Amino acid sequence: MKEPTVINIQKYSVHDGDGIRTTIFFKGCLLNCWWCHNPESQRYAPELMFNREKCSGCGYCRKACSHGAITIDEDGTAHTDTDKCVLCADCLDYCLHNNREIVGKQYSIKELMTIVNKDAHFYEESGGGVTLSGGEVMTQDIDYLEELCRQLKDKGYNVAIDTCGYAPKESYARLLPYVDTFLYDIKTLNDEAHKKYMGKSNDVILENLEFLADHRADINIRIPVVVPVNSDADTMLDIITYLKKRIGIVKVNLLPYHNTGSSKYEKLGRVYPAADLGVPSQEHMEMLKSLFEEHGFQQVKIGG
Repeated sequence: MKEPTVINIQKYSVHDGDGIRTTIFFKGCLLNCWWCHNPESQRYAPELMFNREKCSGCGYCRKACSHGAITIDEDGTAHTDTDKCVLCADCLDYCLHNNREIVGKQYSIKELMTIVNKDAHFYEESGGGVTLSGGEVMTQDIDYLEELCRQLKDKGYNVAIDTCGYAPKESYARLLPYVDTFLYDIKTLNDEAHKKYMGKSNDVILENLEFLADHRADINIRIPVVVPVNSDADTMLDIITYLKKRIGIVKVNLLPYHNTGSSKYEKLGRVYPAADLGVPSQEHMEMLKSLFEEHGFQQVKIGG
């Protein structure tokens, strides 16, 4: 059983399912969505994040690095060679401005349960529980996930899975008995657009969604709305028609794209791929919400 890497454990969350929840964000995802606001969750291994804008060029991190991975560039800021960096974390304590951070830590099931159990009374009083998110949680070690979900259910907790759907069907089948709600992303039914903006076909995603629907899982559809990827009425009508025909009248969350995660790409030394994508207006979001309601969807919400 392989312990997965976790990037964050968010307590008192109210946007990842019903009530007050603890949301566990696992690291690693097989999609590559242009607008991903948590790029540190895309790769499975721990990574170094570094804020170059706050670097004073003091060089203490370079002196602390015993692997020769850090140099000072001509502009006076530190540069880390990721091929040489072993993530030993020696440099973190020497940064005068706390600019350096390693994201990702492995947790045992016992460690996660200890954290989760501390807020059991909040779950009970609010009708909340625990949400497993990512990255893509369903691509983590399935034996680990199944045992974690079993222990969560043994405690009587409501369990939600936040998923993009791009994972082995077997993983959904094995967790189905333990999961109360699947928070399931749909971006677009246009396969070419899906390949362009997400890096993969949507075939597996739709197959897994239909599998869950066929097994009467509780499904909450979540649609990130991104201009011009899927913000037009025709794209949403395609999704509406598909849901009514194949999945049913389910809860829908319309999630307006935001670019607040762009600075994280810089900290990871990557280029933000969504610079030319647009944020939908509140008026446009209200129009899309009305579109779903006109077609019989009664539980439609803008935002998480």
